Amino acid sequence: MRGSVLEQELLSAPSDALKTTPLDALHREQGARMVPFAGWSMPVQYKAGIIAEHLHCRARAGLFDVSHMGQISLRGQGADRELEALVPADIARLPRGRQRYTQFLNQAGGIIDDLMVSRLAGRLFLVVNAANATRDLDHLRIFLPPQIEVIAHPERALLALQGPRAGSVLARFVPATSAMRFMDVIEDRIMGEDAVISRSGYTGEDGFEISLPAGIAEKFARALLECPEVALVGLGARDTLRLEAGLCLHGQDIGPKINPIAAGLGWSIPRRRRMMGDFTGADAVRAALRDGVSHKRVGIRPEGRAVARAHTAIVDQNGDVLGEVCSGGFSPTLNAPIAMGYVRFDRVGVGSQIFLQVRGQNLPAQIVDLPFVAQQYRKED
Repeated sequence: MRGSVLEQELLSAPSDALKTTPLDALHREQGARMVPFAGWSMPVQYKAGIIAEHLHCRARAGLFDVSHMGQISLRGQGADRELEALVPADIARLPRGRQRYTQFLNQAGGIIDDLMVSRLAGRLFLVVNAANATRDLDHLRIFLPPQIEVIAHPERALLALQGPRAGSVLARFVPATSAMRFMDVIEDRIMGEDAVISRSGYTGEDGFEISLPAGIAEKFARALLECPEVALVGLGARDTLRLEAGLCLHGQDIGPKINPIAAGLGWSIPRRRRMMGDFTGADAVRAALRDGVSHKRVGIRPEGRAVARAHTAIVDQNGDVLGEVCSGGFSPTLNAPIAMGYVRFDRVGVGSQIFLQVRGQNLPAQIVDLPFVAQQYRKED
């Protein structure tokens, strides 16, 4: 993963200042290679290795420890309307028991962070990126009015169970999950404790994210691992899985200088919000919708076996720069290199041949539709 934001995060935190998740002992027992990531000690892979873990998740069920992610509740009259002023999603009309993907934007329309928002009984429940969790809390506390209570949840762990067998496995422990659709969220009990379960994830597979008290996280993880379909999966395969699914990684594919339209995230901004323009960064987003953007995020299939990492220049046949790669790696599912990048869409489009400047050579590649591997979300029964 040389040159990726994952590697940069792995190298960014001093080991003596790292936080640990409630599953730390389990990871070490299972032979995980532990590394610094976003201020946490996290498993990058286990004994089987990244490719085996990746393929297991695509075929069966992978268990991920994502307890480093930030979990936040918003309580108070009008919390949905107030949050709407900070994000472009339709939060006021979000039904109870449903979840939406959205972004915190700055005034220029750039993406401060991307997050998930769920409506539960009497509160909104947010899951934000680990590297931005503290900044996101500050952002909410600064820009939401004082009557809205912003509550961080460091006392809770977060597990992700992902893959085609995830549904049948989790239903053995929480029967109500069998009726859930993609982006449904329920509150239920696990081992006698309150849990929040969403049918969502970041692998492109069917699956769930499970928020539960830290005190029972290891016990529940061990119970899941007793199921023959389930194996632990680390950060390395989490990165290759999300890349195959064409999903953005904040800090690499999206960030404060990239707006949702250039990133291909316009689908997350409904018509009502576009029309009203009553959220931070709305003028810039509406201008991008009206006038277009200079560069757009695209899928790239390099020819041959060479991998194009982040910041690899993308050029045309004359050597003129068209853009650069934002994420790149090897796809275990396709047994081939894949990448995403931002290119000048006035010059090239899907199907166009381009060249990637890798180790002093211009290697041929083609712009393709995203995702690279079809998403398997359970949208209907």
